[in-house]
Formats: sequence, C-alpha cells, structure tokens
Amino acid sequence: MSVKYVPVQWNKNKWLYNAVLVAMVVGYIATYIEIGTPAAGLERPLDNATLRMRAFGTCALWMLTVILCIGPLARLDKRFLPVLYNRRHFGVLTSLVAFTHATYVLGWYFAFSGQPPLTALFESTIGFGQILGFPIEILGIAALMLLAILSATSHDFWLAFLSAPVWKTLHLLIYPAYALVVAHVALGYFQDSRNPVFGVLFIGSALLVAGLHLAAYLKERKVNAAQIDWVKACRPQDIEDKRAAIVPLSKDERVAIFRTGSSFSAVSNACAHQGGPLGEGKIVYGCVTCPWHGFSYKARNGRSPAPFTEMIPTYNMKLEDGFLYIDRKANQPGTDVEPIEYEVT
Repeated sequence: MSVKYVPVQWNKNKWLYNAVLVAMVVGYIATYIEIGTPAAGLERPLDNATLRMRAFGTCALWMLTVILCIGPLARLDKRFLPVLYNRRHFGVLTSLVAFTHATYVLGWYFAFSGQPPLTALFESTIGFGQILGFPIEILGIAALMLLAILSATSHDFWLAFLSAPVWKTLHLLIYPAYALVVAHVALGYFQDSRNPVFGVLFIGSALLVAGLHLAAYLKERKVNAAQIDWVKACRPQDIEDKRAAIVPLSKDERVAIFRTGSSFSAVSNACAHQGGPLGEGKIVYGCVTCPWHGFSYKARNGRSPAPFTEMIPTYNMKLEDGFLYIDRKANQPGTDVEPIEYEVT
C-alpha cells in the first residue's frame, strides 16, 4: 500500500453516536408507517410498499438536511462540535436509507416489467421538457450516486490517500446531492400530494439549511475582516526585559512593543521630538527613552512625564495562541491602553 495510513480506533463516543442515529432512524420509520397513512392526504390511498418507500425517502431527506445544518451550527456555536466530529457516520447511514428507498421504488414499480429494473426505469424516463410529469427518478438516481461516492470515500484512508484538499473538494459534492434531492422531492410532492404540512416542513428545512449557511458565512466574514486589522508581531518571550521589538505595519509606519517585567505595551516607534527610533531605546526609570536625545514617554499612554507635554500614539494589542498582535489603527497620542500581562518563564 503506497499510502501510510494509521486507522482510528472506535471508541465509546462513536458507538454511542451510531446507536443514537440508528435508534432515531428506526423510530422515524416506525412512526411514519404507523401514522403516515391517515396524514398523507393523497388523492389515492397508499399501499404498504408506497408507505415504506416514502418513509425511507423522507427519512433520507431529513437526515441530509440535518447533516448540512451541522457544519454551520458548529461554526456559529462550538457546543455543536461533538455532533460534527462523527458526521461522516451520519452520512453513510443517510446513503443506506436513501438506497433502501430506491430499492423499494425499483421493486414496486419495475419488478414485473420483463426487463431489469434499472433498464425499465431508464426507458420510462420521458417528459424532460415539462415540470409536472418530469421524470424525477433521474434526479433521485443522480443524488444516490453522489451519496454513494461520498460514503465510499468517507473513510480516513481516503483522506490520507487523496490528501486533505482533494478529499475536502470531493466532499463538497454533498451540496449538488442535496440540490438534486430537493428537486426530486419537490417535483414528486407537487405531482401527487395536496397535504400542505409536508410542503411547509420541506420548504422550511430548505430555508433552514440556506439560512444557517448564510449566517455562518456572515459571521466568518466579519471575523476575517476584523483579523485583517491585526498584525501578528512576536512572542512575548522574544522581547528582552526593558527593551522593545520593532514591528512594521506599513512602508512608513513602525510600532515598538516594550516589555517591563510581565507587562507589554505598544507605542509609535517615532519620537515626538525629531522622529528618533524609540524601539532602539530602552525603559529607563519606568519610561520609554529615545536613544537620540533622551525624550521619555510612559509605555501605557505615550505621555511624557510632567512637566513635559509631548505625546505619541499608542496601539491596542491582544495575545492569541502565544503571539502578540497589534491593531493597525493607532490610538490618538496620549491614549491610555491597558498593558498585556504575560509571565515570561
């Protein structure tokens, strides 16, 4: 085998996750068959095979809807991450439920055609130029094929074999698969049923998927836009006590991050006197001192000690993943900023 692959062992959480999924599927199918006939609202009575067919079909639809909701929910709220971790198991079970639905379709409508069921199905698909009467079976088959590809490549081996970028791109096929399922169900529903309940649930689920993805996109766009304003500077331990690290923000702008013990503050690198490089100076008597002419400033607010009145801009900082980040936007000269506290060991 050309790819080094280390299998991930099953654990208690995976067994519990799968048990809950199977229990929910069995519960849904049983409930649908029990109460589905009176609530179907069809123009003609449902036979047992059709009832089972629709039970598995609607179950696959709701499962696929939940799968597509898990991703954006996890991006919006980290509490949904435990549901995300084993989502591939959810996808494999969904494809099995969808395959069972397709088996009932072929077994009921084409079992006595005198030809292989698939051949009979494709030969019966006519009417592509109309909406009502459109051969929805083709849409279902296409969706089932995509789900089969996703299920077959869901194992960690394929993630290692294909590489993460290729595997991720391949699994974006879940979106065209969902679109095909939506079209398959919508056209089938409007051709036969008059019960508005399923229609409301169906449209609501599609809007829920679209709405959650839009909300997650807008949140991440806002975060990414905010991150553009922050510049990764250095690690706190990279700065010598009483000294500074000089960080370029642009071609003409530099910031000096000074350390005093466990406190870190950022000020403009340019002295208010003659533009001397403050970052090349050091902390003397608690003040940033310019190496050119000795002008001094308090690191947290950029103000010269009384009776002097010179001021320099300060910068907001944050500590993330062990690194100091500087806000590109300078504060007004003399603005007080709470220092970042970090105990260097």
